[in-house]
Amino acid sequence: MKIKTLVSAIALTGATLVAVPSWAADTIKVGVLHSLSGTMAISESALKDTVLMLIKEQNAKGGLLGKQIEPVVVDPASNWPLFAEKARELISKDKVDVIFGSWTSVSRKSVLPVLQELNGLMFYPVQFEGEESSKNIFYTGAAPNQQATPAVNYLMNDLGVKRFVLAGTDYVYPRTTNKILEAYLKSKGVPAKDIMVNYTPFGQSDWQSIVSQIKKFGSQGIKTAVVSTINGDANVPFYKELANQGISSEDIPVVAFSVGEQELSGLDTKPLVGHLAAWNYFESVDTPENERFIKAWKAYKKDPKAVTNDPMEATYIGFNMWVDAVKKAGTTDVDAVEKAMIGQKFPNLTGGMATMNKNHYLSKPVLIGEIQDDGQFETVWETDSTVPGDSWSDYLPSSKNVIADWTSPINCGHYNTVTKKCSGEN
Repeated sequence: MKIKTLVSAIALTGATLVAVPSWAADTIKVGVLHSLSGTMAISESALKDTVLMLIKEQNAKGGLLGKQIEPVVVDPASNWPLFAEKARELISKDKVDVIFGSWTSVSRKSVLPVLQELNGLMFYPVQFEGEESSKNIFYTGAAPNQQATPAVNYLMNDLGVKRFVLAGTDYVYPRTTNKILEAYLKSKGVPAKDIMVNYTPFGQSDWQSIVSQIKKFGSQGIKTAVVSTINGDANVPFYKELANQGISSEDIPVVAFSVGEQELSGLDTKPLVGHLAAWNYFESVDTPENERFIKAWKAYKKDPKAVTNDPMEATYIGFNMWVDAVKKAGTTDVDAVEKAMIGQKFPNLTGGMATMNKNHYLSKPVLIGEIQDDGQFETVWETDSTVPGDSWSDYLPSSKNVIADWTSPINCGHYNTVTKKCSGEN
């Protein structure tokens, strides 16, 4: 009797295990590699939730290739070497089919050799310095020619700016972007004495002396602006110190490349009205697609005050392009999806179509917005059409003859058009 009871219990347990709702063994796994703690959490946490929302929506449509999509979320904690470790775990241990992740360029460059070694696939959704094209990464954020140089053109042509402060966080993205901008400004006739460059560590909190230097640099009777590549939570005390020292947008306008609606939600924006940001998306843009996205985001977050921003749109475009590429390829195999991604089109939330080019960069519109007292941006300038992302800058001697083209016969991320030679990816 005891034996029969035991056998029945085992059988019942097995049946119960089968019936318990859980992720099936046969799912499509998506890695989410964003900092949920540390200095970059202020920016990256929203991107983690964006991916989760998009997965939930796709699963509600029936999943992908007849399977449900399973998110695998990790926290690299704003620790750049940890990004590489977590990426390795996602690919080798968790067997993810794709990764959506990274914000800073140093975190992306930490992950890059792992992706290439293990043939993983990652979508990178943030503006960056370019000067890279990997077969294993699709870059859905802005290259310098889709953000930095158009912003400088606006400052010069529309605001009459002649002196420039290039202020950035001390890592690869600001340094490379500013190197490109210095060369670009000099090509436009701006002398070296009218360009001030300053770098600060991640998490910089004391801005008093730096803002004083900026104020002095801008008090020479020549129209001056700050071009900001300051990243993460250091933006909060930076803008507060500008206000403390009475620097208004009329005195010295700031155009930021890493400050969007998410960062402004933690600030008193009234003293910042009129300062600028250059992006490819603003929440305030009025299109049916954007209205639907904002409504879905607020519902997902269960917060009527939740805001959207540019890297969220880049994540949205990248995720949906990946879904369409998987459908086209009929598999999640990295090599097949990589080929299917090139030429993919998907509607921008700001109108028009984003296109994935042969260099793994998107064609996107460029927008410049003014900060409003409600924490939103009013678009003051935009391109007439989409701008193809340039993977290698025309303004750096080492890059001006280089292109990336991941189609046959070139199939290379660093191809010299003069020597006709390929020298890798980076």
